[in-house]
Amino acid sequence: MSATDTAPAPVVDASSVAADQLKAFIERIERLHEEIAGLKADMKDVYAEAKGTGFDVKALRKIIALRLKDHAERQEEEAILELYMQALGMV
Repeated sequence: MSATDTAPAPVVDASSVAADQLKAFIERIERLHEEIAGLKADMKDVYAEAKGTGFDVKALRKIIALRLKDHAERQEEEAILELYMQALGMV
């Protein structure tokens, strides 16, 4: 058996380990983006279904946005909106 027949031991350096770790992060992020795209498509379908049964999608989106906010934050925004509307003579 000659020296050329034996395979050298793999050399592990920090740059290859970092590259593997980076690749793993990138692949995980890509999978998450795919999941998000799927969820967005599902949400679009639900909004279309709601619209098909007569619900106002614009109102649904507004309600969802309000429900996602903290109660105190929502109250503050509503108070500011009311104040501005009064200043403009809209109320």
